[in-house]
Amino acid sequence: MHILVLNGSPKGQNSITLQTVRFIEKLCKHQTFEILHVGQRIKALERDFSLAKEALERADLILFSYPVYTFIAPYQLHRFIELIKENGVSLKGKYATQITTSKHFYDVTAHAYIKENCMDLGLRYIRGLSADMDDLLKDKGRKEAIDFFRFVLWSVKNEAYETFTPDTLPVSGVEADVPETKSGNLEGDVVIITNMEENDRKLSAMIDRFRAVLPKKSRVVNIREYPFKGGCLGCFHCAVSGECVYNDGFDRFLREDLQTAEAIVYAFTVKDHSMGASFKLYDDRQFCNGHRTVTMGMPMGYLVSGNYGAEQNLQMILEARTQVGGNFLAGVATDENDPNTEIDRLAKTLCYALENKYVPPQNFYGIGGMKIFRDLIWIMQGMMKADHQFYKAHGQYDFPQKQWGTMLKMYLVGALISSPKLKAKLGNKMNEGMLMPYEKILKKTEENRK
Repeated sequence: MHILVLNGSPKGQNSITLQTVRFIEKLCKHQTFEILHVGQRIKALERDFSLAKEALERADLILFSYPVYTFIAPYQLHRFIELIKENGVSLKGKYATQITTSKHFYDVTAHAYIKENCMDLGLRYIRGLSADMDDLLKDKGRKEAIDFFRFVLWSVKNEAYETFTPDTLPVSGVEADVPETKSGNLEGDVVIITNMEENDRKLSAMIDRFRAVLPKKSRVVNIREYPFKGGCLGCFHCAVSGECVYNDGFDRFLREDLQTAEAIVYAFTVKDHSMGASFKLYDDRQFCNGHRTVTMGMPMGYLVSGNYGAEQNLQMILEARTQVGGNFLAGVATDENDPNTEIDRLAKTLCYALENKYVPPQNFYGIGGMKIFRDLIWIMQGMMKADHQFYKAHGQYDFPQKQWGTMLKMYLVGALISSPKLKAKLGNKMNEGMLMPYEKILKKTEENRK
């Protein structure tokens, strides 16, 4: 079997993920491995895709190998998938799987993104391997890598692969109406960040209506027009100083022109089950902020053109981004049914959040994600100095849990309920005891209201 490895890491041969592939290759003497460094060579591939097309067409199994960058694959691999589709490469009936390395921060959304695009291309998708960055250095991790590839080989031999049924049929979208421009002196600063293409009338209308109904000053930044010199290289040059290795000024532009706004609204058309490669370039380059939630407390919203209702993974990504960042998601307005009503509702909700400084508590997406970051930065504080100082200053190191009083109570409760006789004797008193502190709050609130 001829296996084509699509190495999506911008580090090329120095990719940590690729080392797992090489480990597997050394154990598979009867398989042929070909590695295409798509992450490192993306600009050359944009100029000439012919060799990549030939490699894809002769492969029996396509293995996506990449580190997880901000919820999905790196921009470079993201762009490569766009190029596959733009060049009309026929992959129907071939097999595909993936190997990622990360600290398991939203590896699920990265894997789902690759799976969805494999389905678009007619590939027979086999569930991939999500490994920790250090797994290959451990016996357990090496065994898991071997077991994974044995499963892949078995799946190909037995034609066992995952099937996919779209949630809904694609929608054409409804163009929003644009009322007359507001008059008068407006205050505030809401920045609308978009990757809108020149002929995207529907998204343009959504942006225009939002600006017209929003009683705040707003401005539009089209990131397609920014002179990026390249995607994030994962070089950690910014780990200490926060300055990017590229000298295109994006780190300063991000901090001085975008993150100084009162609120941010992202506007995009769904492409390849994502916000598009150009937005992924923008997202990855924000790593100059490291893992610091520098916009926490800021409300955010989305204007989305396309079949958003069918994109469950993308929906998770949009919510998770705001949750991890400590932002309030004011809403996602789409053009699937009634864009005017949805856009107006988003504008009203955004204003309410700004006027009332509304920041609800994080849910599992935010708390779970930040615990991964917390542990990572604590271990890597010697290198990620800017992140470490930020986490200390904002109380994000919330361990160890020194709640000795509560722990002692739980030991006592545990001892009581371990005895059937005592448990029967207590009856409902345990529940009553648990409610006592809440009853005190309610009673105090009632007294203060009088």
